[in-house]
This record gives sequence, C-alpha cells and structure tokens, in this order.
Amino acid sequence: MCRNSSNSEMVASNKSTLEEVLDIETNMSHQSQWVLNPPDPPSMLRQVLDNVKDILLPHSQPNTFSSLRNQPFSKRAFAFFQNVFPILASFQDYNAQKFKCDFMAGLTLAIFAIPQCMGNATLAQLSPEYGLYTGIVPPLIYALLASSREIVIGPGSVDSLLLSSMIQTLKLPIHDSIEYNKLVFTVTFFAGIFQVAFGLFRFGFLVEYISQSTIVGFLAAAAVGIGLQQLRGLFGIVNFTNKTALFSVLKSLWTSFKNQSAWHPYNFVIGFSFLCFILFTRFLGKRNKKLIWLSHVAPLLSIIVSSIIAYKINVDKPQMKDYRVEVLGPIKGGGSLNPSSFNQLTFDSKVVGHLMRIGLTIAIISLTGSIAVGRSFASLKGHSIDPNREVVSWGIMNIVGSLTSCYIASGSLSRTAVNYNAGSETMVSNIVMALTVLLSLKFLTGLLYFTPKAILAAIILSAVPGLIDLKKACEIWKVDKMDFLACAGAFFGVLFASAEIGLAVGCRSRFHSRR
Repeated sequence: MCRNSSNSEMVASNKSTLEEVLDIETNMSHQSQWVLNPPDPPSMLRQVLDNVKDILLPHSQPNTFSSLRNQPFSKRAFAFFQNVFPILASFQDYNAQKFKCDFMAGLTLAIFAIPQCMGNATLAQLSPEYGLYTGIVPPLIYALLASSREIVIGPGSVDSLLLSSMIQTLKLPIHDSIEYNKLVFTVTFFAGIFQVAFGLFRFGFLVEYISQSTIVGFLAAAAVGIGLQQLRGLFGIVNFTNKTALFSVLKSLWTSFKNQSAWHPYNFVIGFSFLCFILFTRFLGKRNKKLIWLSHVAPLLSIIVSSIIAYKINVDKPQMKDYRVEVLGPIKGGGSLNPSSFNQLTFDSKVVGHLMRIGLTIAIISLTGSIAVGRSFASLKGHSIDPNREVVSWGIMNIVGSLTSCYIASGSLSRTAVNYNAGSETMVSNIVMALTVLLSLKFLTGLLYFTPKAILAAIILSAVPGLIDLKKACEIWKVDKMDFLACAGAFFGVLFASAEIGLAVGCRSRFHSRR
C-alpha cells in the first residue's frame, strides 16, 4: 500500500508540474501575441480625462465609491466635493481653537502682505491697487482647490520683475499704462493656461529640468536687478530706465545724479531710514523669537509713520508735482470686489506670440519657486503635497485672476514663513488674509494717499537679501564645478542681458555638463 501511495503522489506531482509548464507556455504565448499585436494606446482625450480624475479626485477609490452608492445623495455629494475642495476635509475636526490660530495668522499675514503687495505692484510697473487685487482673488481660489495647508499666495517680487522687464520690450508702461495693463492681464492668462496644461498633461519635467544651481544664480541676479530698480523710488529719481540689465541701470543712475534737480533728497532720507528700521527688526526677530512679531508689523508701521511725515512735509504744497516727498497719490478702491478685466485681454496677432512666450517663461519660474516652498513647509509639518494638483490650482487661480484685474500670483516664501510662524492650522488663514485685504482696499485706501514711494522701495529692498543664497552657491562650487558653471551662467546672463537669456545660458551649461 505504501508503494501504491508513493506512486499516486508521484503521478499527482508530475501532473501539477505539467500543468505549471503548460500555464507558463500559455502565458508566454499570450505575451508574444500582445507584443506582436499590441492593444491600441488610450487616446489623448482619455489620458487627459484620467489625469483630471486623478488630480481632482485624488482620494477616490473604486471600493469607496461603490460603498457610497447605497448612501444618501447628500453624503455622496459631500464626498465628491470633499475631494474637489480639500479644504472641506479640514473642517471635519475643526474647532474654536484652530479657528483662533487661523484668524490670528490671517490678520498677521494681512499686516505683512498689504505693504508687500503694493510694493511688488510698483515693481511690476503697475498701480499699487493691482497688488492688492492680486492679494484677494488668487488666495481665495487657491485656498479652495489646493492640497497644501501652508502656502500663502500673492504677487512675488521675482515674478513682478520678470513681468515688467519682459513686457517693456513691447510697450513701455510710461507711454501707455492702459495698454500695458492689458498686456499684463493677457500674460497672466497665458501663464495660467500653461500651468493648467502642465498639471493635466504631467509636464512637470519642464520644471525639473531647471536645476537648483540655475535657480540659485537666477534668483541672485534677479535680486540685484530688483535692488537696482528700487533706486528710482529710494532716491525719487524722475527719469529712470525700465530695463533691468546692469549697464542700463548704472547709466540711468549716473545721468540722474549728474542732474541733481531730477531726484528728491527727502525721499532718500525717509526711505533709507525706514529700510534700516525694517532690517533691524528682522535682526531682532532672528535673535529673539519673542520679538519676531515686530518684524512682521514693521513694514505696515513704516508706512503709517512715513505717511504722517510726508503729510507734514508736503501739506503746504498745493499741487502734487510740487511735493518734496514723492507719494503714491490717489489709489482706486471702495469697490465691493475686484473690477472685471475680461474685456482687457488682448489677442492681437502682432503681440500674442510674444505674450505666450512671456507667459510660458513666468509660468515655469513661478512653479519652480512655489513647488519648492510647498515641499519645504509640508515636510516641516509631516505631510506631503500633490504637485499636479498644486500646479492645476495655480493655473486656475491665475486664469481667474487675469479676468479680475490681478496679475501673476504664486507661492511666497516670506509670507508662507510668516504664516507658519504665526501658528496657522489650515488654509482658512489665507481666506482671512484675503478678506482683510479686501476690507482695507474698500475702506482704507484714502489713508494711503501720502504714502511715500520710497517706503515701498524700502520694503522691497528689505526682501532682497533673502533671494541671494551665498551659502548654497558655495556648496554647489564644492560639490560640482560644472553645476556652478550653470549657476554663474544664469547669474551673469540675467544681470547683463535678460531673464530669458540667463535661463537659457544656465540650462544650456547644465546640459553640456551632463553630456
């Protein structure tokens, strides 16, 4: 019996082995047939729809939705909207303590952001109210759509500089400000379109292609350009170039100083004094964390005090052109929301190609900085962001912004740091900030009439050191000399030529260093 049992086991084993061999041969046959006659790839439309589903419904799982089919419609609708608007998920365990943290963080952000928005608007050769407009609608849109909990949206100094320096080759704002505004809104619209496309078609490799070394060199040169451009406001220079190239700015500066009647000494005294004050409060905040609030309120405090000083100096002058301290003058405000700019978009065949090129460049630079900010602060709180969703969110907010008198908005490193240090819990802080800016625009713009232009220049200049990362440049030099060549190429290209040339030189240097 033992022998019969052993024989039956051997037969069964051989049978199972034979079945396995047949299965392997069958699978190989199917695979060879699949290689010889592959299935048709999904259409472009299908890929886009799948990407939209992945981005807008990142948490959707088949089992989850199948389990919701038997649930009431209200519950299914809430699950859908919770995936589309991630901010709703944060309300599940929201309480009074979290709202208090968000509310105080939002107020702190508004105090810090209002002067910055106005200053960055002047850097973009726009009236200050356009910076305030950009501090309202884009943050509200982003707060609803984004996966990040920390990023604060608004106009950035680098984006503003790029915008003015690249558009001024088409139309100088000093000649026709209305036409210039149209070009700005159209560039913002195209930048938003490109950003949405990057997210839906997963073109993130375009952003990743710009190396960290190129970005370091680009930002450093942009910081120098920003600083040189602010000499116009700091000294009250009347005739000053709109170009950012070093030689053009130095030539304009020398010409202005030769003609002493073309600049206002009072502006320099006020601007330089409050620049020192802002930098000193920032130094105190770094030395003593209990005094960090002082560095947050210093820009707004500088605006209030300097406006009083400018009023006292200029009060005896009947006309604005006779003022000894240059001031902003009347600022449009008082409306309920941003005015529509839909009819101001221009698609003239003579300039539309150039505007698309500018929009593409700014979209890539804006995304590079914003993604870096988002990842850095998300890691500090132990969670991650969805890059594709973030890119689409930025694109949507810029498209909507271009239709509501806003220019390009992106994630701000300085404002995000303020938001983090202020103890923000959710994106409600962005909403509080935007509503506070809206109220300020509606009721307080009349008080900004005597705000010196030199103060806005001082506020922008105070942010310049944060864009120059000498420590990172030294690390790049020690680690990879060829990467440092890309860094230097981007720096000198932006400094002596233009932003586009600087990026092209930096990327080309990196490409050759990797060959």
